[in-house]
Amino acid sequence: MINCTNAKLLPLTFYFISMVDVKLFSGTQSKYLATQIADHYGAPLGDMTIQKFSDGEMQPIINESVRGTFSFFIQSTFAPADNLLELLLMIDAAKRASADYITAVIPYFGYARQDRKDKPRVPISAKVIANLIQAAGVHRIMTMDLHADQIQGFFDIPVDHLKSEAIFMPYLEQKNLNKVIFACADVGGVKRARAYAKYFQKDLVICDKYRKKANEVEGITVIGDPSGKEVYLIDDIVDTAGTLSKAADALMAKGATKVKAICTHPVLSGKAYDIIANSNIDELIVSDTIPLYNSSPKITVLSSSKLFARAIRNTHEHRSITALFMDKS
Repeated sequence: MINCTNAKLLPLTFYFISMVDVKLFSGTQSKYLATQIADHYGAPLGDMTIQKFSDGEMQPIINESVRGTFSFFIQSTFAPADNLLELLLMIDAAKRASADYITAVIPYFGYARQDRKDKPRVPISAKVIANLIQAAGVHRIMTMDLHADQIQGFFDIPVDHLKSEAIFMPYLEQKNLNKVIFACADVGGVKRARAYAKYFQKDLVICDKYRKKANEVEGITVIGDPSGKEVYLIDDIVDTAGTLSKAADALMAKGATKVKAICTHPVLSGKAYDIIANSNIDELIVSDTIPLYNSSPKITVLSSSKLFARAIRNTHEHRSITALFMDKS
């Protein structure tokens, strides 16, 4: 007989969650990141096959039992739309296989830039995508640096919104920041850039851009004084790199000594790599939520895998996600 008089009893929820299996699965285009997440988590990726028919139709097949498990499906929904469709089908497969709790881990949430009706007769595409993912049967969303925080309200399920500051700020802490100022590439990114300025106790410069149409910047006005300073431009997405390039030009014209940029999601479409190579941007620091299809000596990639692995563990163990982020208020 065991004497439990002095034994420390753990909460019942601890015993329950420790008995529930965690399964990690990856979509086709995010396997490079999912493999690293699984390594940091300490579990192998689940066995899954994505079968494709000759016309391109796909059928995800989960090759192991997920009954009663916490199942995490890792897939960024960058172009093409097949990545989104693959995620939806994986979720449906797990739901029909009796997975107990399904989380869609979406490092880059595509269509997030279309989060409002800013002109007549246009869709609110981010809401449409949210509806599709919920309809597939997911119980929780985990993502990083949504284009706008309010997109979380498009879901009627929990959303774990990870912050890339947990990746980029430690990198910057290794640098000499004596003569540094932070900037946002447009007024919509003021909150994001201000978080860096506040953390490092530096000043903030705002670049106010004007567009005639999507992906084409007509002009930029710099609000503030960057003269004699090394500037870090902060943004969530770098697509064609036109905004960053013109912002860097404007900042250098105002007396900045050097311009670097931190952008979470490297979409880098069209001629982006050439634009960056020929721009005043000294270094572009990005995460690996989207794979790079070309190399560039100007681009530094920091991994988000450890952050996602810790967030997955905290979700499974019902611990705080906010505790993973840095705060210096």
